[in-house]
Amino acid sequence: MSLRIYGNRLLKTLPGQETRPTLGRVREAVFNIWQGSISGCRWLDLCAGSGSMGAEALCRGASYVVGIEQWSRACAIIQENWQQVAQEDQKFQVLRGDVVQRLKTLGGQQFDRIYFDPPYASELYQPVLEAIAQHQLLAEGGEFAVEHSPNNWTVEPVPALEICRQKVYGNTALTFYCPARI
Repeated sequence: MSLRIYGNRLLKTLPGQETRPTLGRVREAVFNIWQGSISGCRWLDLCAGSGSMGAEALCRGASYVVGIEQWSRACAIIQENWQQVAQEDQKFQVLRGDVVQRLKTLGGQQFDRIYFDPPYASELYQPVLEAIAQHQLLAEGGEFAVEHSPNNWTVEPVPALEICRQKVYGNTALTFYCPARI
């Protein structure tokens, strides 16, 4: 299977339902919301799947992209996709493993844009929000987008993060977090 992203670039995807690329209209909406802030940014792609969001960020000028994915076959596809689109001055890294555990290894780094698209029925939402806050991975002025089902989605507030906007696109909802103002 394949998928087209910004600049009509073709990416590889894995067959089946183990990874599901972010819908084109949702991906376009995210990049429209964040337009003007991608070039030169540091991007973190959580539960990266095929890496389509990170690839799009690279195509739009992100300087550094990190993807975390637990499935080794998906990591190989992400690596291949990002190598295909990255320019010489861009850096990227694909990390395999449990997303919450891998976030702990990123301590000391900060990201301007974070995108999180886990399986909707997973229990990853709260632990990932808490890990992002605890390890201070979201840069000042940064935003963290969480993709989820618009139905039955609740998480406890995390003091270091506040909701700055919410959008619904059919069966997909996005909640955007910013660093909490003190």
